[in-house]
Amino acid sequence: MTVHALPPVVDAATWENRLEALRAREKAATRELDAIAAERRRLPMVEMPDYTLEGEDGPVRLADVFDGRRQLIVYSHMWFSGKEWQCPGCTGFTSQYTRLEFLDAYDARFVIVTQGPIKEALAYKERVGNRMTWYSTANSPFGTDVGAPPGGGFAVNVFLRDGDTVYRTWHTDGRGTEQLSHSFALIDLLPYGRQEEWQDSPEGWPQSPTYSRWASSETIAAAYGPEAG
Repeated sequence: MTVHALPPVVDAATWENRLEALRAREKAATRELDAIAAERRRLPMVEMPDYTLEGEDGPVRLADVFDGRRQLIVYSHMWFSGKEWQCPGCTGFTSQYTRLEFLDAYDARFVIVTQGPIKEALAYKERVGNRMTWYSTANSPFGTDVGAPPGGGFAVNVFLRDGDTVYRTWHTDGRGTEQLSHSFALIDLLPYGRQEEWQDSPEGWPQSPTYSRWASSETIAAAYGPEAG
């Protein structure tokens, strides 16, 4: 059994004082995030071409991907041609989203797009138990134009529809997507955190190579796919 260092043990009053000092920083960070969100609501936008994507039922215009809503969040899922198991980070990230109906009240929708051919993409969706709606951009420049080219990384983009005209309002990639994940938020609350080597942790804290604790795509499929118990 591996023995790891422990946080120091103090009396309740000392603990409360340290917690209050940390909480002050947490509240300041919350107010800063509110200010960032306010600035996001003031961003300008850019008009998009009339792209055609591939959906489960065939070609679909980008404006129709909104499914009648005015706002759309798009996650670009990494795709590697010929691979049975796609990016575990993307697979795990999107497996979190099992209940998205709450977006209806905000006139919004959240979907996945990928560079993989639609039949392969839908087969993968089924294999790993993903519940979101998937579209393919294999025959469209859409993915490249929004920061997710063939063989490239993942990205999140947000769009606003005015009639049949679609505008791009926001984009992020890399660690910018973490704000959309509840998994990291929960893990970061733990005393040992993510336990990855890049993190600033006290001496003796368990640390592993980055990504080494992430679930594989096969593990996600076993937990959520059609063969899951």
